Amino acid sequence: QVQLVESGGGSVQAGGSLRLSCVASGYNSKNKCMGWFRQAPGKKREGVATISGRGTLWYGDSVKGRFTVSQDVAKNTIYLQMNSLKPEDTAVYTCAARDLLWCGLDVIYHYWGQGTQVTVSS
Repeated sequence: QVQLVESGGGSVQAGGSLRLSCVASGYNSKNKCMGWFRQAPGKKREGVATISGRGTLWYGDSVKGRFTVSQDVAKNTIYLQMNSLKPEDTAVYTCAARDLLWCGLDVIYHYWGQGTQVTVSS
């Protein structure tokens, strides 16, 4: 009943920026969790950034200081502003949602989008 649709992926040179968007349908994000995860070929999926409906933020260690997650709760939409991109940021970035309020990166998320490719060249 929940659909998550990502957009904004693309190719960028190292040091550049991209902004991803994720809109959730059939889901009220207030007092719930939404976030971004990524997976590169041959690597495990890792948490990038998550946000609760009340605005509490979590970031993965590798993106702290470079990425910013934000939301529009009324629109059930989250964003990921990615600055100072590095080649190791290259991955498929996927939006996710969780029915519980605690929004840490290593807990179970219940709903997943299809993902959007981000490629960073050196």
